Amino acid sequence: MGAPMARHLAAAGHSLTVYNRSPAKAREWVDRHGGASAGSAAEAADGADAVIACVGADRDVEEVTTGPRGAFEAMAEGALFVDHTTASARLARRLAEEGEGRGLRVVDAPVSGGQAGAEKGALAVMCGGSESAVAAARPLMEAYSARIVHVGPAGHGQLTKMVNQICIAGVVQGLAEAIHFAKAAGLDTAKAFEAVSGGAAQSWQMVNRWETMERGEFDFGFAVDWMRKDLGLTLEEARANGSRLPVTALVDQFYADLQAMGAGRQDTSSLIRRLEP
Repeated sequence: MGAPMARHLAAAGHSLTVYNRSPAKAREWVDRHGGASAGSAAEAADGADAVIACVGADRDVEEVTTGPRGAFEAMAEGALFVDHTTASARLARRLAEEGEGRGLRVVDAPVSGGQAGAEKGALAVMCGGSESAVAAARPLMEAYSARIVHVGPAGHGQLTKMVNQICIAGVVQGLAEAIHFAKAAGLDTAKAFEAVSGGAAQSWQMVNRWETMERGEFDFGFAVDWMRKDLGLTLEEARANGSRLPVTALVDQFYADLQAMGAGRQDTSSLIRRLEP
């Protein structure tokens, strides 16, 4: 995700220093797009007006921000930090508090749209943070985003991403069952989905994934392993706020089945594999 987002920033005229914990990836990006690479997050952040991160999970965010040689130790007062990682709301709030103590502006800004959205510069971004921090981040995020919404204070971006994943989990499972049923009933699936995709059942997942799901193609970027991480954060938050998510919890276990089948790196639409002989 980070590589195409950085590419759009460079194309928009921004001067970038990139850091990746796999140094070869950073060097390869610089060879293709220019700019400079750094040996640590702190080195990349030194002298920067803004630092943008897109890593894997809470521990990764902590490593590149407040860990040894993390970005926060090198960022100047008034600098902006934007985190596009899907992480916990708890961590987002803590980073905002720590950033404020250092004179930094911090935005938790998880994204939706997957690898394809990043490549096209058409991501949807849900932002948590102060009005001034989000306003400062918006011109940068516009380089790779189609929709940017400030949803509330620190942590609310991450909570909104959980809403996103709750919606996706149920929709993909429903679509998998619909394809499975259509085939078992002997329907012409192309005709069936041409019919239903024009009505109330239509969804992004249906339009973009039913054909590839039927063909058994599951290489579209957002892996089962990452979805389980996201749903784990969501279910943890639900336990804390008292909300009940029975469908989400069930689909999380279906994704665990896929991991047991060795499909952890396949994309989330591979749910249909559980239903196929």
